[in-house]
Amino acid sequence: MTSMTNLFNQLILATEEVVHTSEEAEHAVEAGITSGPLVEWAWLIVVVPLVAAFLIMFFGKKMPWKGWEIAWGAIAFVGVYGTVLFVLNATQGVLYEGTVEIATIGTNILGEPFVLEWGWMVDGLSIMMYFLVGVVGTLVFTYAKGYMKGDIRFTWFFVSFSLFAGGMLVLVSAPNLIQLIVGWELVGVSSYLLIAHYWEDFDNVDAGNKAFMVNKVADAALFLGAIIMAVSVGSFNFETILDVVVEGHEGPLSQYAFWAGLLLFIGAMGKSAQFPLHVWLPDAMAGPTPVSALMHAATMVTAGVFLLGRLFPFYLDVSGLFAGDVRDIIIVIGGITLFFTGLIALVQDDIKKVLAYSTVSQLGYMIAAMGAGAYTAGLFHLFTHAFFKALLFLGAGSVIHAVHSNNMSDMGGLRKKMPITFWTFIIGTFALIGVFPFAGFFSKDEILASIKYAGGDGGQDIANLILVLGILGAFVTAFYMTRAVALTFFGEYKGEAHPHESPKSMAYPLIGLAFFAVVAGWVNIPGVYTGFTDWLATRSPSTTFDLHHAETFDWAVVAASTMLVIAAVVIGWMIYGKDAGTQKERDRVRIPVLWPLLENLYYIDDFYMKGIVRPIMGPIARVILWFDMRVVDGVVNGVGLGAKGLASGVQVIDAEVVDGVYNVTAAGTSASGDVLRRSFTGRVQQYAAFSFVGVIVIVVLFVIF
Repeated sequence: MTSMTNLFNQLILATEEVVHTSEEAEHAVEAGITSGPLVEWAWLIVVVPLVAAFLIMFFGKKMPWKGWEIAWGAIAFVGVYGTVLFVLNATQGVLYEGTVEIATIGTNILGEPFVLEWGWMVDGLSIMMYFLVGVVGTLVFTYAKGYMKGDIRFTWFFVSFSLFAGGMLVLVSAPNLIQLIVGWELVGVSSYLLIAHYWEDFDNVDAGNKAFMVNKVADAALFLGAIIMAVSVGSFNFETILDVVVEGHEGPLSQYAFWAGLLLFIGAMGKSAQFPLHVWLPDAMAGPTPVSALMHAATMVTAGVFLLGRLFPFYLDVSGLFAGDVRDIIIVIGGITLFFTGLIALVQDDIKKVLAYSTVSQLGYMIAAMGAGAYTAGLFHLFTHAFFKALLFLGAGSVIHAVHSNNMSDMGGLRKKMPITFWTFIIGTFALIGVFPFAGFFSKDEILASIKYAGGDGGQDIANLILVLGILGAFVTAFYMTRAVALTFFGEYKGEAHPHESPKSMAYPLIGLAFFAVVAGWVNIPGVYTGFTDWLATRSPSTTFDLHHAETFDWAVVAASTMLVIAAVVIGWMIYGKDAGTQKERDRVRIPVLWPLLENLYYIDDFYMKGIVRPIMGPIARVILWFDMRVVDGVVNGVGLGAKGLASGVQVIDAEVVDGVYNVTAAGTSASGDVLRRSFTGRVQQYAAFSFVGVIVIVVLFVIF
């Protein structure tokens, strides 16, 4: 109670100072060293997709392609703009000597110091996200035109899809926690609309509700963490907060840093689907496949990792005053997630759910890296994963489009019928499992090497256990992807449809993503070229931080993970490569105890349903209903009856008293008028006599009184 009292006292003290007014924001814009209008007009990256969503809503159905052209044009604009910024940052240095562009437009309509700000950041982290959202989004939007052809809500889909992309851009451009939360919630509501797009099927609506509600639980923690952090510093602005952290100021933020850091991480756990809040993500496969591709690659699920990256100095905690202790929790959650959710993919028949649990597992790697203090490694894997996971989801969508089923039990033998889909899916698989020289090899190796360093020279004891889980996770990943490839593309076709290669509008994006799945990892090769590390480190001078960077590969880690990947592929092919009469016969591996546990998803969903949802819907709901009907309704009804009685009394007073006064006054006035009317005869002599008498009376009264 004392701590909370102190916290609210800090809130009162915080009102004495405005940390970042609109005038200061203007100064920040002028102080930034930019490359001209490209950086100064970067706010268009955020605004254009949001405007496009409204244009599609009002005019989309009147357009030749039902609004798709507006959506595609907007995201292509972001892709081109983001690519130009990315290239300039990599080659010329958009941000000279680490100076960032932070532009804000503020208003203090709520009173000081609660300055509401809208702005945009252009630094290494935000540029990377602009590039990813724009490029991956452009390819996914291109693909979606063919995939969604004939959909009854085609136009509405692209309204939601544009809003979804725009919400993510609001989030990654945010210079403060308030704007980040606005983008965070835009992404959340858009994901609900997209997951439940086929709302005629109740299961899809249920999946949308599940995603929304699980994220709301985590969002409550995010809001509390943001409030504690902002109140402690006196500002929601990232630069102001991180200035306090980097300079190592003891004060309110250092006192409450652990709780603020933990609450913010719980918020990140929800969006990035970390155990045990991962349960919503596989169900989100109910939405159209393009949604899954963009959501799992460059947008929603990366938001939690992005948040940790934006606040990384707070968690790195060089001074030892802030949220360094939270990193042990972060690395443990990441380690549990990367290994145990990956195991669930082994027993899935739905190809999209295999990839969904794969996404959860890969997000675990990213989170574990951030917990190990590996800023570059975690975000580098976010970067490469965006391309190969989008490729895999679009490849799965191509297969689903051809066989009209999500289940691998209805597939098989598709490599000859769908060669483009097959080869691009193989490239995505190699990138995911970390085969040299594909993108995932470099980013996953850097994560493992960084975790190893954290367990040694980094002094993080728990990291050694997480390293073991990370290496074993590489084996699991290779095994379930070998199974998926074998069941989908090899053997004899088991379905009833007539599969065929997808149209060009769907095939070309696969080829584009396959290119990036190969080369994206080449931008950060230890001992050869580490440009990505430098680009990503471009941040405000006051919030920069020193990190360990590997100068060469950790060959022991490379050898261990590579050997396990090869072993997993060989074992997986030995089990699943040989065809059988049915896919069920082919998918014959069932390890006692473990397989039922995995098929029931560790019974976590059952626990949530039986331990939380049903009690709330059962006894608790009945108590709330009783309270509502007996107490709340009683109060409302009592107030209603009282108001009705009061109205009756007012009516009586109005009719009998107020109207009576007016009526008596009117009658008196009428009578007086009758008397006075008789005195106005029109005779001047009579008026003169009255005047004379009046004067005499006045004189007499004056003399007497």
